[in-house]
Amino acid sequence: MIDTINPATGEVVRQYELCDAALLEEKLDNAARAYQHWRSLSFAQRGEYLRKVAAALRADSEKHSALMTEEMGKPITEARGEVEKSASGCEHYANHAEQYLAPQEIPSDAKRSWVQFLPLGTVLGILPWNSPYWLATRVFAPALMAGNTVILKHDPHVPGCAAAIEQAFADAGVPHGVLQTLITDHNSTEAMIRDQRISAVSFTGSTAAGSKVAAIAASEIKPAVLELGGSDPAIVLADADLDKAVDVLATSRFICAGQSCIAAKRMLIEESVYTQFVEKLTQRLANLRVGDPTQKETHIGPIARAELRDHLHDQVTRSMASGANCVMGGKLPEGPGSFYPVTLLTDVPLDAAAFTEETFGPVAAVRAVADVDEAFAIANDTAYGLGASIWTESERGAQLAARFESGQVAVNGIVKSDPRLPSGGIKRSGYGKELGPHGIREFVNAQQVWQGE
Repeated sequence: MIDTINPATGEVVRQYELCDAALLEEKLDNAARAYQHWRSLSFAQRGEYLRKVAAALRADSEKHSALMTEEMGKPITEARGEVEKSASGCEHYANHAEQYLAPQEIPSDAKRSWVQFLPLGTVLGILPWNSPYWLATRVFAPALMAGNTVILKHDPHVPGCAAAIEQAFADAGVPHGVLQTLITDHNSTEAMIRDQRISAVSFTGSTAAGSKVAAIAASEIKPAVLELGGSDPAIVLADADLDKAVDVLATSRFICAGQSCIAAKRMLIEESVYTQFVEKLTQRLANLRVGDPTQKETHIGPIARAELRDHLHDQVTRSMASGANCVMGGKLPEGPGSFYPVTLLTDVPLDAAAFTEETFGPVAAVRAVADVDEAFAIANDTAYGLGASIWTESERGAQLAARFESGQVAVNGIVKSDPRLPSGGIKRSGYGKELGPHGIREFVNAQQVWQGE
């Protein structure tokens, strides 16, 4: 048996067994059988099922939220917001998939020629623990509306969330086999990727794990979308609204206890406003409450696992040894659970761990820059390229956005995933897009049709 541990208490909250070979075979067969019927449905029919899933998620929002809080420590208010975002994501694709996948007429030497978008088969989604509902929705909502079936391989630390998602589909009356979840090991995951009944793979997680998934999928000539790590820069220039920048960047950095790929992990502040920015940020962070994630007053819950907290603390310690100034936090607390204090590092050297590695926790790293050119030189000097933000006069920011080497840019706003807009990184942050019209076209056959007389 495998234990699921509540990171706020250190106590075992449930036990489960990994999906064995027989059950794995059953799920693969279910998905293949369901595909033949599911793909034949109209967009309207598939959309009606997705709307029922959205309703089922909302109806049991407290159950789903409590599972996230219990299994990975997400504060209950954030967890409720994630359930709602997942429900909205279902509705978005139910409403817009047909438009996104409308055939495209292209004039040629044919009487008529066009491209039509057809499903591929079964999509395997390999998911992390930090947003178990929303990251699942980013995979299944577009894939299902395109006519594919989906199997979700959740992280082993959130088995209750995985089971509850599948139950929501059952409650909504979605045909058996269209959406299934499972928890299994690396060897079985590789076997699934290689199985002929899996047509494509979507992976969200670390860069190291993503490179392995990509290699396996490529060896089987199967498409893959990878959403990997990030070390997102946030540039704040002298003409920025500092109060707004501080407020939004604090939210960006510390949401989900800082355990977000698209968090603002490297803050680069123009020298003339650096001291003022740090003062404002210090005041803002002092108001954040770390504690019991079941309480609505809590802003920051525990790190998902004790070993992740230890790794984060090592990064902070090494950054301080490199010359970073620790304004607050930076010390391991006593007591149960894998909590970590709100930590602010300033004057962070370029070679410090907080700038060269991805930090996954409630740690803000801030550095002054001479001007916009130095800011972009530092911002792009990273192996990652997931998201970025810039704070300046609006039109100036829009013009500067193209200088970022990243998959998405926010000008005077938070970097986030939105079902209406594509998201995804470049460099070692992955490839391919999720969400928006671009995301739904990742797992379809763009079939060209040439019609003669």
